[in-house]
Amino acid sequence: MRFVIYGAGAVGGVIGGRLFEHGHDVALVARGEHARALQRHGLRLEWPAGQATLPIPTVEDPHDLRLGPDDVVILAMKTQDSEAALDALASSAHGPAVVACAQNGVENERLALRRFADVQAICVMCPATHLEPGVVQASSTPVTGILDVGRYPSGVDVATTTLAAALGGSTFVSEARPDIMRWKYSKLLMNLGNVVQAAFTPSSAATELSRQARHEGRACLEAAGIDVASAAEDRERRADLLTPRPVGERERGGGSTWQSLARGATRLETDFLNGEIVLLGRRHGVATPINQALQELGHQLTRDRPEPGSADAEVFVAALGDPAAR
Repeated sequence: MRFVIYGAGAVGGVIGGRLFEHGHDVALVARGEHARALQRHGLRLEWPAGQATLPIPTVEDPHDLRLGPDDVVILAMKTQDSEAALDALASSAHGPAVVACAQNGVENERLALRRFADVQAICVMCPATHLEPGVVQASSTPVTGILDVGRYPSGVDVATTTLAAALGGSTFVSEARPDIMRWKYSKLLMNLGNVVQAAFTPSSAATELSRQARHEGRACLEAAGIDVASAAEDRERRADLLTPRPVGERERGGGSTWQSLARGATRLETDFLNGEIVLLGRRHGVATPINQALQELGHQLTRDRPEPGSADAEVFVAALGDPAAR
């Protein structure tokens, strides 16, 4: 079995690097300067206790890998890039046996299931950073992350248990979960604050914005009849497994949206995080003014390109006026 990491940025690069370190057949799909750095020098994987340079085969076009029925493709790009990636996979001569979505949000699995019969969902809890071409950082050690796996939309199959076992033997904690989407929806609620972290200096106003976004999110999920892992279940699952620490001289700056903004991305995943809640609200008659405002903020960030985490949340809140009137 070969693991193909499609989107070898922070999370994808760390997953691919750890699998490769532990003896698995791995290939990476990346793009631009990052891909060229990986091809020239290998993947530099850094963590609090050390680093390694790993000669993992890397391509920019998945067709160059001659994908076949023994391949498991782990998608790790942002959701806005998933459709093009899945189209490329679907046009391969034989295609992979399994597509696994190690991504935020809940849209990727829907997109994948339109094209592939065996889709796995991975709930990612993995503090990772990618800001420099060719380099990824894993902030937690000795456990790199929690990567629970389940077949989409529900259940467990041979691919689920095989993938969970491979990840579990490569410094991750991983369980096969038949109810994996309960956990991905719980992670979605957490991710509603990603754009807040990317935009604003930490403050009580920023914290309150994230809280209100999650409050709206829970109301929408309840109205839609979507089952979600509780905060107590999430705390029990995480326990003290993850212990993020600085990597070398560098403190971790922020999560996935913060890093996208820092790298100068032209699109953010906010449409598939806060936008998912806006969509559910419109379908089920639940007002979502905070998430709508945060979705719009994501578009503004890519237009104006401010320094990540530099804006004042109080100014943003004041400009909102009465959110109920939006």
